[in-house]
Amino acid sequence: MNDLDRRAERAGILAEYRDLYGEWRVTSAETKAALLAAMGVTEEDAEPARRLPRWLVCSPGTAPALDLEDWQLDLEEGGQTEGRGSLPDLPMGRHRLRAGGEQCWLLCAPETLPLPDRGWGLMAPLACLRPAAQGGIGSYDDLAQLAEGAAAQGAGFLGINPIHAGFHVADPDGFSPYTPSHRRRFSPLYLSTDTSASTGAQVDFAAETPLRLAALEAEFRATPPGPEFDDWLRREGAALERFALHQALSERHGAYWGDWPRALQDPDSPAVAQAASDLADRVRFHAWLQFATETALAQAQARARAAGMVQGLYLDLAVGTHPQGAETWMERGTFAFGASLGAPPDAFAPQGQNWNLAPFNPMKLEETGFEALALTLRQQLRFAGALRIDHIIGFERAYWVAEGLPGAFVQMPRDAMFAVARIEAARAGAVIVGEDLGVIPDGLQQALSGSGILGCRLACFEHRGDPPDFKRPENYDEAVIASFTTHDLPTWSGWRRGAEIDIRERIGLTPPDHADGMRQWRAREVAGFDWLSGQFRGDLPPHAPEAMFRVLAACRSRLVALQVEDVLGIDTQPNLPGTVSEYPNWRLRLPAGPEQISAAPTLANAGRIMEGSGRRRAS
Repeated sequence: MNDLDRRAERAGILAEYRDLYGEWRVTSAETKAALLAAMGVTEEDAEPARRLPRWLVCSPGTAPALDLEDWQLDLEEGGQTEGRGSLPDLPMGRHRLRAGGEQCWLLCAPETLPLPDRGWGLMAPLACLRPAAQGGIGSYDDLAQLAEGAAAQGAGFLGINPIHAGFHVADPDGFSPYTPSHRRRFSPLYLSTDTSASTGAQVDFAAETPLRLAALEAEFRATPPGPEFDDWLRREGAALERFALHQALSERHGAYWGDWPRALQDPDSPAVAQAASDLADRVRFHAWLQFATETALAQAQARARAAGMVQGLYLDLAVGTHPQGAETWMERGTFAFGASLGAPPDAFAPQGQNWNLAPFNPMKLEETGFEALALTLRQQLRFAGALRIDHIIGFERAYWVAEGLPGAFVQMPRDAMFAVARIEAARAGAVIVGEDLGVIPDGLQQALSGSGILGCRLACFEHRGDPPDFKRPENYDEAVIASFTTHDLPTWSGWRRGAEIDIRERIGLTPPDHADGMRQWRAREVAGFDWLSGQFRGDLPPHAPEAMFRVLAACRSRLVALQVEDVLGIDTQPNLPGTVSEYPNWRLRLPAGPEQISAAPTLANAGRIMEGSGRRRAS
């Protein structure tokens, strides 16, 4: 093994991996060198011999299995102790141990999280919670109204797409919830405002965003925030100030810090300190936007819980962050630069995928005791009783793509990251869901289950053989959340008629002869599911959404999620111009607002079906 291979192995860069088709793909020397550079590993870096591990997972109330000479221990909640020999019993948390010139992070986590009671909930795109006739972007108040209405029908949670802070200040087109600017800050675009809203089949972020920001600033000027805001500012401290400064600089220099003057690209530079003084008023305004947003989110969660929801809001954590957004500007050392998260080649993207998202640098995570991960989870769980971690496969191994080179997998410290998730979920009394769809590494789903982190099962994919033999509800795993599809797959009615196949053929992603074969396969899938639902649906016709709900209700899984589009009987809309990626579900307006959705007969039917299956009803 040469020096490059040794350094790549130490850094966790896999030498090879098996792809979707069972073929082994070897990581090239060029890719190894590029990924090492992205991690900041140079040829001079050498791993010294260590007595202590970099991190150790242990259990609350027990002593870590380490026997040392002199040691010092810094507890997460404060306090320091020192001693010699065995360590003391530890409370839950992330604690730093120092001994012999080395440090080790002790991740004291419950061995597993308790599974939630059997329940169900509704998934809805927040931006679209206003019908076309009314227009505008859905608000946190709309979210609270829908939560109250869904709770009245027995729903225990209301799930939405990520609501991280985006690039609304300087790039209204940079609105994708899965390409955020900062995952520990929230989008103020969903604050209730009085604007001349645009209408139409799609949410028009480019038109609506400036109107919303102008209305919010008018509110800020008309009613200056008082002592409560100042107290919040003091509690949030420097991290909030730095984020607000980034937003103010974005107004002046553009959305992406890589395009800023060089002196402003370093948040610790004298030029940035001067800018903070010069832009103090704008910094205060952007800080207030975060204060107003967190207040609205807290109120929405409080209303959901008061209405009887068990979990309340079910938030979504994006897998990565934009490489030139606020998060990377503020915390440069936490991320790898020069590589993006992505996915290896598969049937949907034979060329592979580059998501243009900055990955966590695993070496820096270990050095800092996984602080960035812990704080990100903690912030989301302040406002939610359940949290979905997008592409949790990235806790096992992440696919990194350097520009112009084939990608490769980087091994992540899975057990440590799961332990951090358990710590934060236990503190919040929350449910964690890991999106484990796609090509799953061996052992990942067992590790999820062992941690009490729920996996995801999509009924549309749960079959084998030809003709398709769909999995029976009693054979579903217990520690999962089951649904028929997700936000980026066809609706129930769209799936039945192969709407996404038509779209892919129309825009040239699927050749016509292949599309014909896919339609024939879909017809066999529909027939297979209808055979299964026939054992549960009674007198319902097979195409009725309630026929599918009956199958999900019978699932052994602890939680079930229903898509609002299916509750409203919405078909996939294949006749819009452009490409599929321009019209994801979270941009297509719903035909009804929160009150109308709450009163939909199908939602009431869903509540009765779920309650009849023994799933917990809101109290």
